[in-house]
Amino acid sequence: MGSKAVASVYLIVSLCAAIFVTQGVAQTQTPPTVPGLFPPGLVVDLVKCWSSLFSVEGCVLEISKSIFSGKFENVEAACCKVFKSLDTNCWPQMFPLNPFFPPLLKDNCARIVPNSPAHN
Repeated sequence: MGSKAVASVYLIVSLCAAIFVTQGVAQTQTPPTVPGLFPPGLVVDLVKCWSSLFSVEGCVLEISKSIFSGKFENVEAACCKVFKSLDTNCWPQMFPLNPFFPPLLKDNCARIVPNSPAHN
């Protein structure tokens, strides 16, 4: 029984060491990037782009519905103001599967909120 107890203690110590070392290494490493495919800061930029839309209640849902339905009636003025204030460099990252959607929504928002200037 003595050798089983020693083996069990050794296994528990090894597992604990592996868990703590893995956590420490994970905190010190930077995420890998592939040059040209995932430039550094891509996630942060995308979060900045979407954060303004999430600040208006229901805006993301309204935009999602208009993407899938092709109808822009549900997009309210507050959402249009925020969408028009987005930097146009955000659009390809936010809507990679439908590059024609942002200009269509922007044109529709120009009719809903005609006096707010577009921000580039």
